[in-house]
Amino acid sequence: MRSRRRHPLLVPVLLCALAVLIARPTSATGDSDAPGGLNAEVVRLYDEASLATQQYEAGRRAAEVQRGRAQRLERLLARERQDIAALHGDLGRIARAQYRNGGGLPHTAQMLLADSPEELMRGQRAVWQADLAVNNAVTKSRRAEARLAADEEKAASAWQVLHRRNGELAEIKRGIEKKLEEAQWTLQGQADASVAAGACRGAVRLDQPRTRFAQPWVAPVETYELSSGFGSGGDRWASRHTGQDFAVDIGTPVRSVGAGRVVKVSCGGAFGIEVVVKHAGGYYTQYAHLAAVTVEQRERVAAGQWVGQSGTTGNSTGPHLHFEVRLTPQLGSGVDPREWLAKRGVRL
Repeated sequence: MRSRRRHPLLVPVLLCALAVLIARPTSATGDSDAPGGLNAEVVRLYDEASLATQQYEAGRRAAEVQRGRAQRLERLLARERQDIAALHGDLGRIARAQYRNGGGLPHTAQMLLADSPEELMRGQRAVWQADLAVNNAVTKSRRAEARLAADEEKAASAWQVLHRRNGELAEIKRGIEKKLEEAQWTLQGQADASVAAGACRGAVRLDQPRTRFAQPWVAPVETYELSSGFGSGGDRWASRHTGQDFAVDIGTPVRSVGAGRVVKVSCGGAFGIEVVVKHAGGYYTQYAHLAAVTVEQRERVAAGQWVGQSGTTGNSTGPHLHFEVRLTPQLGSGVDPREWLAKRGVRL
């Protein structure tokens, strides 16, 4: 695009990235006396940290896209600068030609040197046309320079705002994550105390999302990384691993994979705090190493309903969910959870 035509996209394409960052997450101020207390605070902070991360990553991706567009715009600006240089060259040529053709002589001298009225009129017309060309070239050059300066200033300002907003969002994210980590380990400390005392604190009732799943079976946690799988060996177990581990943070909501009834809530032993749910068809699912439970024994649960919050109680080397599928409520009757869930449409 030449300098004779203004770039309509120069500033808007830089500013569009800022729209991604407008929604600012609110900072959590957990109230330990509110329903759910510390457990609810962990869930709130967990959600806010996730939201802040998503917004930060969206802003980072937008900045990457804008960087490519900005580079293309810089090339257009470079062409504008070349056009301005060409205009300056045109001005120089016009001025030199005007001087050579007598454009620099006063009108009185031109009248005295003219051989006829017709020659005088032609000379005046040439001078007038040259003056007009010079004025037009000067005006065009000044407008192009002003447009270039304005575009460069606005582009630089847009980048500064985008960079500053990303920095602010990163700071908010760090603050939320710090609060979340403190709350998580306080929650884990309470869970460890319950396990040591051999007494469960009882179900913590949390405000669960009103989500109805179209499918009858779901994964036990929403986002995760798979770690130790069924049947794997190692120094941590006397025999083969009896379930599937999900690497998640302390306080992550743990879901019942399907509809059923809670048949066991326990707070001691190698599994720490655990919940066992009986499902139709005679299968049982176990959720172990929890930091808290959100259901009571004999309670009916729906697919996707929260039954607890993940932790690292019992024989655990770090925060994760230990998930088993069994033929009986007891240890030793487990089947491969990944294969079992895959047959029910859930692929981990």
